Amino acid sequence: MKRKSVWIGILALMMVVLTACSGGTGSPGASNSGNTKDNGTGNSTGGEEQVELRVMWWGDQKRADITNQALKLFEDKHPNIKIVGEFSPSTGYFDKLNTQLASGTAPDVFFLGGNVVDYAIKDVLLDLTPYVGQELDLSDMDQTMVQYGTLSDKLVHISAGANARGVIVNKSMFERAGIPVPQDGWNWEEYAAISKQISDKLGSGFYGTYNLTVDGMDIGLKQSGKQLYDMANSTLGFEEADALKWFQYWDVTSKAGGVVPAELQVSNPPGDTSKSLIITGKVAMSLIPSNQFAGHQSLTQDELIMVQLPRGDKGTGVVFESSQGLSGYAKTKHPKEVAQLMSFFINDPEVAKILRSDRGVPVTAANRALLEGEASDADKIVYDYTSRVSKATETEPFAVSYNPPGNTEYSKLAESTMYEIGFGRKSVEEAVKSFYNGTVKIFNNNQE
Repeated sequence: MKRKSVWIGILALMMVVLTACSGGTGSPGASNSGNTKDNGTGNSTGGEEQVELRVMWWGDQKRADITNQALKLFEDKHPNIKIVGEFSPSTGYFDKLNTQLASGTAPDVFFLGGNVVDYAIKDVLLDLTPYVGQELDLSDMDQTMVQYGTLSDKLVHISAGANARGVIVNKSMFERAGIPVPQDGWNWEEYAAISKQISDKLGSGFYGTYNLTVDGMDIGLKQSGKQLYDMANSTLGFEEADALKWFQYWDVTSKAGGVVPAELQVSNPPGDTSKSLIITGKVAMSLIPSNQFAGHQSLTQDELIMVQLPRGDKGTGVVFESSQGLSGYAKTKHPKEVAQLMSFFINDPEVAKILRSDRGVPVTAANRALLEGEASDADKIVYDYTSRVSKATETEPFAVSYNPPGNTEYSKLAESTMYEIGFGRKSVEEAVKSFYNGTVKIFNNNQE
């Protein structure tokens, strides 16, 4: 019995040694650096160790569903990579992301918008430059989109969709009012007059436009040769007098009639599609990014269209730009897999069919052509509109817009200023002085 036990022990020891020498398959979450193989289509072949990537985005349930479908497709084509998806409404998304970044627990991949600058200057974003041409294929991506994601000579953001801001018009309301539908090439005087006409024709409870003081300010500044944030020089791109001119326009237009009153805009904000008075036929015009058009149209029987913004001295101030996109966490343990996921997200035709124009039109020419060929009526309006904007910028180019550092604070300040004027708590001049001084303070406090 004793000899038998000794042999059992020796055999067990030999098995341990042989197993250690054979290598094994790795543990879940281990990096596959150096083992990644690609068959030329963006799909993995065998031989990789298992990796887990966390991906976080914002949006409604519809966006969550289609994003999860796209991520599931990536898992199917890359069986060595498991995706853990997280999403939240836009209102709490960045607070959640900021908390995770502060604690060092941020996702491997997360979505950002025009506030990408805030995160780039904090060095929390993965530099994707080393992976371009390998795991990350940008060969069919619009170069303006590549430039948008390149900050301080580092590629830190991959646009997931492109759009152009414009005026969404409830055409049915114009027809009910017996007023001609506006056309590209109009100006801000006409915008104010038409807004009042709509209200006068349709009566109490109907309005020509939402108050666009905050949402349209960057565009209004560009139309006069200024800008909200001068990225090239890392300075604010406007003076107090520039802001005063814009706020005064909306104050005068509001007092003349035709603009949604402050108390109604608070309870029915234009940024919340489900509460927008455009879809209930109470407001005829608002400012939206083109990727939100289909969502608006799906919620109303009224016919909606898109028109370019009224022109200022320098033109419309609008360009074909990134809506939002993907960035990697600088501390991710799996940078190659992060790059693979981003490449898949923008290039795969099946993903394009799943996501369609939810985050804007595709950023690659092949996928734009694919979707345009089978577009719904609503999407055709978006493609037509973005094409008109793209053509216009050939003769009237404008710089791409970035949000200023400290954009969350800035946005709250701008909105509170609009409502202080709207509720009559401050004069325009007094409110704008506080606004400008506050903006300078926020900007300076968020410089690295």
